Parts: sequence; C-alpha cells; structure tokens
Amino acid sequence: MTVEQISELLAASNREGKAVVVTGGGTLSGMGRPPARSDVTLSTLTLDTIVEDAPSDLTIAVQSGVRIRTLAQRLQKHGTHVPFDAPHPADATVGGTLAAGWLGPRRHLYGRPRDFVIGSVAVLADGTIARAGGMVVKNVAGYDMSRLYVGSFGTLAVIAQINLKTAAAPDVTRGFQMRLPEGTRARALDLLTGLTVTPAAAFWIDGFKTAVDGEDGAEGRLFVLLEGSESVVDRGTRDLRAAMGRAGVPETRIVDAGARESFERIVDAYIACVGERSITYRIPAFTDDAISRVHGMRAIAARFELRTDALIDVMNGDIIFRVSDLDAHALGAKIEMFDDALHDEEPQALVIAGQHPSRALLAVWGCDTDGIDQMRALKEKFDPNRILNPGRFLAGI
Repeated sequence: MTVEQISELLAASNREGKAVVVTGGGTLSGMGRPPARSDVTLSTLTLDTIVEDAPSDLTIAVQSGVRIRTLAQRLQKHGTHVPFDAPHPADATVGGTLAAGWLGPRRHLYGRPRDFVIGSVAVLADGTIARAGGMVVKNVAGYDMSRLYVGSFGTLAVIAQINLKTAAAPDVTRGFQMRLPEGTRARALDLLTGLTVTPAAAFWIDGFKTAVDGEDGAEGRLFVLLEGSESVVDRGTRDLRAAMGRAGVPETRIVDAGARESFERIVDAYIACVGERSITYRIPAFTDDAISRVHGMRAIAARFELRTDALIDVMNGDIIFRVSDLDAHALGAKIEMFDDALHDEEPQALVIAGQHPSRALLAVWGCDTDGIDQMRALKEKFDPNRILNPGRFLAGI
C-alpha cells in the first residue's frame, strides 16, 4: 500500500465514519488498550522502503514499516546507528516503535528514539498528507510536529515516513554477567552508578530464567553493557571488575562474542509473556529506591499468591515487574484485584505486555495524567470523527 492509497482509504473511512485500526509488527500490542471498535485494518508493513540514505549528512529517511533490524543493518555499513533498543527488532517496525513511545535502556547515554526524529510524512484522519521537518539536522521547521506523533499510538495520524539523524556506532561492545551472593546487591548497585566509564546499560535481574542469559545468585544477578572505543571499554572493564570485587561479587564473567545478543534478549524479556497466564508492568522509579519498591510489589503479589519476575534498568530506574499464575483461569480470577492493589501503591504502573483477556480490564495506563485535557483537545483537532485507533490511548482517546 502506498502513501497515496493510505490517504484515499482514510479519506473514505472518515467520510463514512469507519474506525481504522492501524497495525505494524505487533510486537508492542500488549501496551495500551485494544481499539474500542474496528471496521478497517490498515497495516503499515508494506511501507518498507528506505527512502533516502545520506551517510555523509548522518541522516536517513525510512518508511514506517521498515524493521528495526533492517535499519540497523543498513546503518552498520556506514558505522552509524539509531539506538531504538526495541524488543524483537527483526519484527518491530520503526513507525510502530515510535508510535508506542518506546523507551530503550540506553537512552541515558544516547537519548530517546524520539530525539533522533528530524522529519516525517504522516497521513491525517481526513486523508491529508502532512509533511514536517526535512533531512537536515538543524532544520527546525515542523520539527515538533513530527515528534507529536511519537507515543500517540496511532490516534492522531498514520506515520508513513520518518526522517532520522544518526550517530556514530560504538567500536566495541562488551557484556558482563554477575551472580550476586547474599549481602552484595546494595553495594554492587551503588558502585555501578559511580563508575568512571558510564555503562551503556545495566540491569539487576531476578527471575526471567528462560528469557535472559545467566543464573540468579541469592540476590539475583547483574548484566552490564559497556560500549565505546577499545581503550574506553578496556578501562571500563578494569573499573567494573574492581568495583564488583569491592562489593563482594566473586566472579565477573566477560561476554565479548554475543554481548549484543545477550543485551537484546534482556530487552525482549520486557514483553515476554508466559502464555496467557502473565501480565507485565513497567514502573518509573529512582534507582536508589527501586529495590525497596520491588519488595513492596512482591508483597502485594504474595497476597494474591502470584509468582513474580523482576528487572531493574539501573541506569534509568525503570522497573519491569511480571506476575504470573499456574494457568490462565487462576490468573483471571485475581488479576483485577491485584491490579487495583498495585495501583494503590504504584499509580504510574503501566501494563506493557500480557495476552490474558483480562488485560483490557486493567488500569493499563495507570492514573490519568495532568495533561489529559490537552490530549483530548489534540485528538479533537486531528481526528474529530475519532476514526483512528479509537480507545487505544489514555482515557479512551
């Protein structure tokens, strides 16, 4: 399907009041609510062309259906990258990742995916093809309009093309795995945030045994990713091993070959489901209180006899918390009560994955934000007939 065909489809649907459900790779379909109604399904997967590649300008323009891995492989030839850090990059699309507002674990070092957006082509609900920005990094005309679509879950427009700035890719990537004996976790986490070479990513993990490499110690395990020049990574390696030794961690296992794959498996674990018997939340936190908050959420889960897996993005503070039960029926009998109890303590908890039918009944967006009135006003401006992904976003937008 071409951009012009999408324009025609949306214009006709808008005139007839038909709801259009916009889909991509489906990797982040566990976020947000299912659409309230669906008359037409519009897949962006056929929009899979790299429109313009300008390595000398550190820019690239791609259609929204281009897969993240395809983009990464193209940029790798030029020694550049765009750090989307999306789960299942072979299936995830550029447009879908941006529309979902995905936040990758390397954003503290490189920035968020939206920070790389410099232009766009989008099709509005009435069929208008809207172009913003361009292919020049310093070109600010329409710059904010392109970013407006990021995180809107396809409720404002259909993203057809995204123009991106790129950055130099690191020369060396090295991973580290550490089992944490009893009494080492607090010290190890504290030392991680004070290293002279800032990790590209660092995770504390307890659970996710079939999804993530490594084994838990008495207090879980750590995975650290260092990136940069060979000299920087070597210096960081020495500092990290010394710091973990001071924390009482007996062994730091270095992963050179396969470090990128180990990192990607952790990102994949963010949305890994245990069939229909699990729900996964993402909770923003500060690193210094993340462990205590995990303990609090586990206490709530224990009241409902739910199993738990936990992961902390040490550099950004995010908590990934998965609850599961023996079967889908057992989970369904208690997940709504657990969800209410969890949001009493963690009002910002977002559901990011789950295949159980009850997911639609949960507070998937947490508590309403202060900006909800502005969001409703934007929806009214861009899509007054409410045909684009109706009900998918916050507060039924």
